[in-house]
Amino acid sequence: METEATTTKFKNPDFLPVPQPHDFHPEITVTSHDGLHFWQFMIAGSIAGSVEHMTMFPVDTVKTHMQALRSCPIKSVSVRQALGSILKSEGPAGLYRGIGAMGLGAGPAHAVYFSVYEICKKHFSAGNPNNSAAHAISGVFATVASDAVFTPMDMVKQRLQLGNSSKYRGVWDCTKTVFREEGIRAFYASYRTTVLMNAPFTAVHFATYEAAKRALMEISPESASDERLVVHATAGAAAGALAAAVTTPLDVVKTQLQCQGVCGCDRFKSGSITDVIKAIVHKDGYRGLMRGWIPRMLFHAPAAAICWSTYEAGKAFFQEINGSDGNSTIT
Repeated sequence: METEATTTKFKNPDFLPVPQPHDFHPEITVTSHDGLHFWQFMIAGSIAGSVEHMTMFPVDTVKTHMQALRSCPIKSVSVRQALGSILKSEGPAGLYRGIGAMGLGAGPAHAVYFSVYEICKKHFSAGNPNNSAAHAISGVFATVASDAVFTPMDMVKQRLQLGNSSKYRGVWDCTKTVFREEGIRAFYASYRTTVLMNAPFTAVHFATYEAAKRALMEISPESASDERLVVHATAGAAAGALAAAVTTPLDVVKTQLQCQGVCGCDRFKSGSITDVIKAIVHKDGYRGLMRGWIPRMLFHAPAAAICWSTYEAGKAFFQEINGSDGNSTIT
């Protein structure tokens, strides 16, 4: 009787494992919506995004300096040179310039990101958890929506990261100055590039993550629940590293557009991606399009592992609450 009650209570594989006969071979099933409310996806995503970006922010600062090319005082090529230049000129605090803008943007953007993804995944997958195309398409919809929220603060963040100019005293001062001198369009100067970069990034990321997660869980179905955190972290790291490497050239273009006129960086007459690419190639050759690819991968691999682990942990927390509420209501 006690075993039957326990089985009823813990139907979700996210919770405690239930003792089964030795000849029992469970199939891995993944629900398309996980039984959560819209606001619960938003909270889980918001926490995951904030933890991810705050933790990896110093690596992102190094990447931004490397992608700013030779216009800025930091004329480095390698990660070690960029890191050394920042520490020498500004000390450890220089690695965290602009983190306030990241904090303001990452939470809301990831709340939108994950909630849109889960809703689209439920709609497009048609109940099939193995539909990689649905995962990729859902990721594209998610990034278009979240980038509209995140791009303005990302621009502020990157301008503050190039701190040697001392043009901006902080997040609010940067926001006011940019709005006064360049208008609202400056906040979205890189939006088209960001979407063009993040659409393939997210498609590769989500498709790889879902496939890797399922493959890892199928290796050892019996212990899938016990090793769930490791599975999410490993799948997320693989997905983040691959997607980051593929989309580095567009990330360099995005950085150039967002940092126009800051710290000596070039200004562009138009926001044309082609014009920016030509300018980069003319100044630094084709290798300029891959500037910062190492810190970008070093950022996204652990960042994705942190983000997915935190997000799935948040979902599991809300699933447990929902299960408790359901039990108390029935009782």
